[in-house]
Amino acid sequence: MPINRYFIAIIPPEPIAGEIYKLKEYFRDQYNSKASLNSPTHITLHMPFEFEKEDKLVQALKRFDFKSSNIELNNFGCFEPRVIFVDVKKNNTLDDTQKKLTTFCKTELNLFNAQYRDQPFHPHVTVAFRDLKKPMFEQAWNEFKDRKYNATFECHGLSLMKHDGKFWREFS
Repeated sequence: MPINRYFIAIIPPEPIAGEIYKLKEYFRDQYNSKASLNSPTHITLHMPFEFEKEDKLVQALKRFDFKSSNIELNNFGCFEPRVIFVDVKKNNTLDDTQKKLTTFCKTELNLFNAQYRDQPFHPHVTVAFRDLKKPMFEQAWNEFKDRKYNATFECHGLSLMKHDGKFWREFS
């Protein structure tokens, strides 16, 4: 039985998702950073994991008690020396959802890969990462550190993302 790779995310609606996707394309064209184009615009709630029984995973996530919330995207941030992102404004409901989801995944699915103690949850929408070279990061961050971006959307559920061997795609 094949073992598939997944992660759990929030997908912003259009036109927000498209606006941010255009930023990812800008980073590809201007800074030679295209890795963020391998997935749809998203906010990660549970980092990538492998799981053997897809039907069990899908059914379990349907039981997760998701609380809707307003999510505000606000300007840009970075994790030096390679990541630039659209920042998510502090949101207690989103923080609680992520904590509950991590616990749910441990108890219901026996997933223990989410080591957020090492890196606290910092919700964001990545526009450039992994393949953004350090000199290009400095140039890009100088361009984006003071740039304004603001969008708000109502989030009503989670998306299960599945890797198809080349790209991450929304599965359910």
